[in-house]
Parts: sequence; structure tokens; C-alpha cells
Amino acid sequence: MLRNIVLAAGVTTALLAAGPASAAEKKTIAVSIPAADHGWTAGVVYHANAAAKEINKAFPELEVIVKTSPSASAQVSAIEDMSATRKMDALVILPHSSEELTTPVKAIKDKGTFITVVDRGLNDPKIQDLYVAGDNVAVGYNTAQFLVEKMGGKGNLVVLRGIPTVIDDERIKGFKDGIAGTDLKILDIQYANWNSDQAFKLMQDYLAKYPQIDAVWANDDDMLLGVLEAIKQSGRKEIKFALGGNGMKEIIEKVMAGDAMTPVETPYPPSMIKTAIYLTAAHFAGHAPVRGSLKLDAPLITKANAAEYHFPDAPF
Repeated sequence: MLRNIVLAAGVTTALLAAGPASAAEKKTIAVSIPAADHGWTAGVVYHANAAAKEINKAFPELEVIVKTSPSASAQVSAIEDMSATRKMDALVILPHSSEELTTPVKAIKDKGTFITVVDRGLNDPKIQDLYVAGDNVAVGYNTAQFLVEKMGGKGNLVVLRGIPTVIDDERIKGFKDGIAGTDLKILDIQYANWNSDQAFKLMQDYLAKYPQIDAVWANDDDMLLGVLEAIKQSGRKEIKFALGGNGMKEIIEKVMAGDAMTPVETPYPPSMIKTAIYLTAAHFAGHAPVRGSLKLDAPLITKANAAEYHFPDAPF
């Protein structure tokens, strides 16, 4: 997360140093993101709007437009409408789903638009000019390694997936790699769509189906909230750990308090959207091409370092 903040600050400084261009050279940067349907995306919307406000105020040669969409199909319509009604010099997109957005984004790319992809990668990475995301493999792997160590490499696990995206695949790969060669057994693994209510219901199903569950991994903190509530209502006592990921402040506070069931966390800051927008702006206003990939670290957050990741005034 610190790396993310430092990078954003550095890009801001570079933009300020560049100075304004003429109004005739004004560039449009469209930002397409999911609507705030859970905590993490609420943070994304917050940081995207903040970046747009700051850049539009400071740089008259740039116009940043933020559009939110409640579903993948709505997001496809939104970016197609923007592409049809205005010249988009750049599109910064956090896709609802990799599958449905890949072809529409490629069509926009083919018009000469600079493409920045954030978080949920497209199925064809050649489409993107810039990619900004957390290290999803490390989110899964570091969590798995904690469980291996604390559980002596033995026990029954249940896992909750998010939605079918590249980042979900990466998290699951990291987790499976992390427990490979141990006697930790995944009893069940199903999608709960990064939704607390769906996770609550799925965890209830797991609890009804499996008499012995030693640990749970919900690969997102919104789902973890639903899992914890289901465990609480069940009265089950054998579950040693229920872990998530993303760095939600409520979960960070559990780690800070030394919560026995949720003693660790992994970061995946929604502020990465702000970093992505600033990097895209720097491509046009900074007089230097910005291309490639930026992967943010995902170290294990423990009671010892949790305060560094706690932002009580943030929306997530």
C-alpha cells in the first residue's frame, strides 16, 4: 500500500512539473468502473472521483470522466456509448468481468485509444497499454502459507471464490500452490461473487454439509463478513481460522485487536484506481510514455504491522 501511495505522489509531482498544455490539445480520459455494490468497489468509486476532481482542476488540457456501471452488460453499453459520442484518448477500466469486457475494450483499442486496465485483467493482455493491480497470486499464497504453518499442514478447509475473473483465478492458484504438498484438504470451493449476503448463505451450506471444518478462506473481506456471521450464528467451535483479503478497515481492526479467528490479512487497496488514473494522465501530460505493468505488493498483515494499513476515515 505504501508503494501505491508513493507512486501516486510521484506521478502527481511529475504532472505538476509538466505544466499545462494549450486548450487545443485537450485530451479525454474516460474511467469505467463498477458501481459501489460492496465495500471494495465503494473505495474504488471514492478514489476515482477524487483523482478526476484533482486532475480536472489542475490540468485544463485533460478531462477525466468517471462512469460507474452496475453490471458487466451495463459497463459494455457505457463504454460503447462513450466511444460513439466522443473521442476517447484513453480508457481506464476496471472490468466487471474479464470475459464480457475483453471484446468491447479491444474494439475501442482498435480506434487508437490508450487502454489502462485495473485489477480484473482482460482475457487478452495484449489489449492493454498499462496494467495496474495487486499481486493476487501472493494474496492467496501468503494466506495459504500462514494456514500451513499454524495448522501444522493438516486440516479441512472450505474456500469461497469471488466472480469469474482473472484476479479470482490468480488468488485461487496462489492459495492452491501454497497448500500443495501438505495434508490441508479443500472440502469445497464455490463462488459467492464477493458479496457478503451470498457468502453468508454459502457458509451456512458448508456448515450444514461438513461436520468438521478447520479453517475458511474467503478471498475477499466482504465475503469474510458473511462467513463470520454464519459461523457465529452456527455456534460451531472447531473452526480455528476464517481469513479474507483486501484490507477492509473492519478486518484490519480485528487483526489489530489480536482476533483469534482472523489474526492476519493481506492488502489489496482500492486506491490503485487513483494510481492508474494518474499514470494514464502522466502519459499525456508528463511528456513521457507510460506503459507496462505495475503490481502492488501483498505482504501478510499481522498485529505487529496492522496500524500501517489502518485508515479509519476511508470508505473501505
